[in-house]
Amino acid sequence: MRIGILNGGGDCAGLNAVTRAVVKRAEAYGWEVLGIKYGWDGFFRSDATMPLTFRDVHDIINLGGTILKSSRTNPAKRPNGLEAVLDRSKEMGVDALVAVGGDDTLGVAFELYKRGLKVVGVPKTMDNDLPGTDFTFGFDSAVNEAMHAIDNLKTTAESHDRVFVIEVMGREAGWIAAYSGIAAGANLTIVPEERIDVEKVVSFVKARHERGEKATIIVVSEGAALKELREADHGKVDEFGHMKLGGIGEFLGNEIEKRTDYETRVVVLGHMIRGGSPSAFDRVLSTRFGLSAVDLIKEGKFGMMVSLRGDKIVSVSLEEAASGPRLLDPDILAVMDMISY
Repeated sequence: MRIGILNGGGDCAGLNAVTRAVVKRAEAYGWEVLGIKYGWDGFFRSDATMPLTFRDVHDIINLGGTILKSSRTNPAKRPNGLEAVLDRSKEMGVDALVAVGGDDTLGVAFELYKRGLKVVGVPKTMDNDLPGTDFTFGFDSAVNEAMHAIDNLKTTAESHDRVFVIEVMGREAGWIAAYSGIAAGANLTIVPEERIDVEKVVSFVKARHERGEKATIIVVSEGAALKELREADHGKVDEFGHMKLGGIGEFLGNEIEKRTDYETRVVVLGHMIRGGSPSAFDRVLSTRFGLSAVDLIKEGKFGMMVSLRGDKIVSVSLEEAASGPRLLDPDILAVMDMISY
């Protein structure tokens, strides 16, 4: 038995830990592992495979990024692309595939499964917006990086009586903003799930100043929709149709300073929180996911994704995993509202 493994979409902490666990478990069953580089694009390249043994991967659990590299390739957008992946997988001698990624990657995996590919999924997205699992790996590491950055910015804000608007990733769901904002004690957090007026934000900042709180920390998701901010033409989209986001932090910061005359700074954390060493939580979760993915193959449970429910690893259908996005829970939104100050 030879199983392949690929990473699709944006990188995040924990990808290497998954690869390590998959190789370890596969070797326990006497199977070979073939790493497929550059995500789905690896099926269209001649230089994109690498045999993996545990000796190759035993010491990568602490590394951020991915030794398999990644891409946002969508085979369905290429002429006969899905059929080409099926044909190429046979040429590679791949009997089953572990696809590690978010809703786009797993959506492709589901389409290939319907066409006969033996595939299982592992949920990966730092945004934590994938249906079917309580948490995805990469999220905890990103939140910790964002939290530490906000902690550092708070000291500068307090030293200079400044307003800071801190933009973090989160296209359709505000998990990173919510968790990092709560953890760092941000004064206000703005997420895509709750549309808000600029005037309300300005009034919030003014009220703090009037009671002597002149340093204000506002965390905002890149995909948050202010009523006054019109959608702009961001040019090219990726192969899954996603526009490049960003700019809401700058817009909001400019409006606050213009309407209040308070010194305001904007910081975009962006890709900074993708990288770095994975947190302990993500190392453990990634390892559990990788081991369980190989077990699904052993049990012949294809078309499924490993999932965290409570403290247990279970499995759900790839169809459910690709039905996103998973928005913030109402109780988290309530926490955000209750601790704003």
